[in-house]
Amino acid sequence: MAEYLFRPACFLEAFSSNVGLFALHHWLFQGTTMSLRTQVLRGGTYLVLRQGLGVIISLAGVLLLTRVIGPEKYGIYAAATSIFLYLQMLSQLGIEVYLVRREGEEQLGVYHQAFTLLLFQGLGGMLLAVLALPLLEKWVNLEGFRSVAQVLFLGLPVVLLNQVPMARLERNLDYKRVALIELFGQLVYYLVAFPMAFRGAGVWALVGGWWVQQIQSLALLYWSANYRPGFSWDLNLVKEMLGYSTGFSASMWVWQLRTLVNPLLVGRYAGAEAVGYVALAIRIIDILSFVKAATWRISIATLGRLQGDRDRLVKAVTEGMGLQILALGPLLVAASWLLPWLIPLVFGPRWLPVVQVYAFIALSNLTNSLFNMHSSALYVLRRNWEVTAFHVVHIAIFLGSAFLLVPRFGLVGYGWAEVATLAGYVAIHFYLVRYIGNPDYRLAGLWWAACTAALFVYQLGWWAALGLVAVALLPNTQQKLKDYIASLRGVKREAQS
Repeated sequence: MAEYLFRPACFLEAFSSNVGLFALHHWLFQGTTMSLRTQVLRGGTYLVLRQGLGVIISLAGVLLLTRVIGPEKYGIYAAATSIFLYLQMLSQLGIEVYLVRREGEEQLGVYHQAFTLLLFQGLGGMLLAVLALPLLEKWVNLEGFRSVAQVLFLGLPVVLLNQVPMARLERNLDYKRVALIELFGQLVYYLVAFPMAFRGAGVWALVGGWWVQQIQSLALLYWSANYRPGFSWDLNLVKEMLGYSTGFSASMWVWQLRTLVNPLLVGRYAGAEAVGYVALAIRIIDILSFVKAATWRISIATLGRLQGDRDRLVKAVTEGMGLQILALGPLLVAASWLLPWLIPLVFGPRWLPVVQVYAFIALSNLTNSLFNMHSSALYVLRRNWEVTAFHVVHIAIFLGSAFLLVPRFGLVGYGWAEVATLAGYVAIHFYLVRYIGNPDYRLAGLWWAACTAALFVYQLGWWAALGLVAVALLPNTQQKLKDYIASLRGVKREAQS
């Protein structure tokens, strides 16, 4: 059985929920060379294989660790890591995306320049973060936060320097090595964290696992990419890098502000345990969203090859919307139905409040998947500032709603703030229509609406699930599923020939 799962073609057949990802890339590359289609197929296979196995590891790991350390300690770690991830996003300036997206032949000097920039940015970001810790500690007002955050902040240069070899592997579509390194890092994290947690290390079990994971990933990435770092300073190249990456980075800086709502607002007004509940709900949804993550990750590299053909870009966005809803929606709905029984059984009764906020966050994530390809298509056309404008609208709604609702309603207030962000997607639709074209929302929108109602069966009643059943039985839905499966089989036969 293990051998069966590790054969890519058989894995695709066994996990048919991921069929759409590969069907999409088959469609995207009709008319291109066989080697490109095969590269994308194989790259996507390895990413989904890594994500699929990662789901199993993460579920087991989150289950054991959260049950042992409890909501409060997990909340402290979640608060510190959320701020660290935002710091990482600020510091890396989108340089990895520039390296992957850069046109022309691969040049070693470009990688050396990126290495030099990232090193300086990592050291500078680390210093500023440590100096800002007293202010952060005073705001979040969580006991034990400062010491955990300080140890994480010291790892910023290590994390940023991983970007150069990672970009080299992804530029060459070598997702097999990327997937293996990430999977091994995940295993190392839990192998270190488990024994520490069971010996009473509490939140430091998570911190220790994280540090070992970063160090081993750094070593494996440089070895696998066959890159030996060097220092370089070419002012023209620096301007070129920052000219592209600043727009992309500004977009991500704004978007990643949403990760700060939990530690800075939920933490301040509802406490460490509430931060833990929200973080666990987000973690569960992230685990279930592995197809969405894999799709976005390779979309920058693949859609970039269609940037000269607007019609195909629009069709790709339309196709991608339906694929992501089909892949993600049923998983989120199933979890929503099962969590009231699974949370007390698996995580312990202390974690039951997670159920209160899960459906709201799941709806926000599902809606994001509907518009995921919009931002990818705009990015490859270098419409970075337009995506940034959408992010500003989205975050303004989220922050404003959370600031008003969390102090009054706690966890549920955070959930309603997530729902309020749905109005912001009008902006990304406007920019896509303006610069690329108008995608067809009819079928994907119908699937989204059915999944949305089914997420809230405990609030609305089980009648809300009837729409999901009806949509699943529609001839259009059945035909789309058949088309996706047929496309996948066609790609598989071509890749094997």
